[in-house]
Amino acid sequence: MTDSTVRLSIRSLFLWVVMAIATITLVISSSLSMYTQIKTYREELTAQVEMLAELISFNAAGYLIDGDRDSADKRLKSLSAAPIVLNVHIYRRNPEFGELALFTRYQREGHPQVESKSTQLLNYLSPKISDAVIEIAREVTDDNKNRVGYVYLRASADSFNQLVGQSILLNLSVMFIMMVVSFLLALRLKRIITDPIEHLSEFLRRTSRHRDYSARSQSPNIREFSILSEAINVMLSRIQEYMQKQQIAEERHRKLNASLEDMVNQRTLALKDANQELIQTLEKLHQFQRQIVQNEKMASLGDMVAGVAHEVNTPIGLGVTASTMMLDRLVDIEKEFESKTLKASTMRKFLTESQENLNIIYRNLNRAAELISSFKQVAVDQTSESSRSFCFAQLVNEILLSLRPRLKKLPHTIHVDCDPTLTVNTKAGPINQILINLIMNSILHGFEGMENGEINITAELLPSDKLKLVYRDNGRGIPNHIRKRVFDPFVTTKRGQGGSGLGMHLVYNLVTQALNGTIALTSEEGNGVEFVIVFPVASTENRAQLKLNH
Repeated sequence: MTDSTVRLSIRSLFLWVVMAIATITLVISSSLSMYTQIKTYREELTAQVEMLAELISFNAAGYLIDGDRDSADKRLKSLSAAPIVLNVHIYRRNPEFGELALFTRYQREGHPQVESKSTQLLNYLSPKISDAVIEIAREVTDDNKNRVGYVYLRASADSFNQLVGQSILLNLSVMFIMMVVSFLLALRLKRIITDPIEHLSEFLRRTSRHRDYSARSQSPNIREFSILSEAINVMLSRIQEYMQKQQIAEERHRKLNASLEDMVNQRTLALKDANQELIQTLEKLHQFQRQIVQNEKMASLGDMVAGVAHEVNTPIGLGVTASTMMLDRLVDIEKEFESKTLKASTMRKFLTESQENLNIIYRNLNRAAELISSFKQVAVDQTSESSRSFCFAQLVNEILLSLRPRLKKLPHTIHVDCDPTLTVNTKAGPINQILINLIMNSILHGFEGMENGEINITAELLPSDKLKLVYRDNGRGIPNHIRKRVFDPFVTTKRGQGGSGLGMHLVYNLVTQALNGTIALTSEEGNGVEFVIVFPVASTENRAQLKLNH
């Protein structure tokens, strides 16, 4: 931190704090003292005036009863001996009407006359101090405590004001003197505290500038600063030891660097060889992984071939049987025709049987052709990565038809919810392989131990030219320890039972790499699974274009 950024110093801060504390203390104490003195002066003045008012009212009772005004005037003139009395009014009460009338008055020489207060006497039963005067009124009663009149007394408060002024002046003088004394003491105390700090600061600045860590600070007379000085000396001693050790270490480091350069060069060459070997090993690993994934696809296709072959065998066998029967019947008809024993009924029967056999042959051959065509398209899609336009519902039906040899013996059901006119342009092969793997996973893993499994496949075209494919089943779900790693290679619950652990890894790669999409999994153990797959497609408005392409 530079000097320009420093706003306060210990000296100024200490001085300001001490003076602030002294000022606040003196102001509070002086204010309390003045308040107490003024209150005392006020109470003394009030007590003196009340005593005079009581004395005058006691003496005025006889004069009011007798009506002796001259005696009352003489008595009031004796008040000249009391310098604070300015005006005295004695009011007599009319017994018949209850009204007050001025009986007599006293006025100190040199002071103006005060108008009658007969209507305001009740306001002065409590002393009122205002404008350097104090006013008070007292009742005049006879021996029977009957009110016969009032006494109004107006006294001077100059002595009170003088005492208040003297008190304020005295307190201000004392406060000023104490402020000066506090300031001088603060300066002295500041010098005692800040001088050792400045010496220590200058010592540290000089030590850091010259890097002379062998210097030691002198111990001040103040205990706390002496502890600080000792701590600084200990720190300097440790720094000196550290610097010496660092110099020794640097010397060793310089010697070591000379020998390390050759060692680093040797290890660098060894590391390059190891990196090259690691890269080759990693490339081989990727090749093996791609080969395993390809083998998995071919194995799936081989299983499909076996199933389709078994499925095609039945309609072809029925067609062979029907054609053989037709040939036998044709031989019989030919014999009867040559022997001229052919009857019309026999001919009719032959025609009927021929028609039935031909229908059987056509239906079975058509069924076999559908199976072969569906398998052909599925096989082409699985081995091809090119895009084509197709009806999505038709693609799903072809996949289910190719899987029928496996599915027909199982009690599980598959529901497809898709717009039959939905036509898209994308890669059919990855979709084919994805659905086959998901369905086979549900059959082998999800529906294990279940009698009636249910699969729901939903497809819809999103406004952003993306296809959303949702696959659900009501199977056993995926265990918690498998769910987070389900898309990793070689993760399976059928280890040692024919499961390779590459099915879901293949699905993930097909979605993210072949289709440039995303896949999300939701599953709870015992509540089935849900896969949400979203990938971009090029949609077409109708199926006419698809039919033209075929």
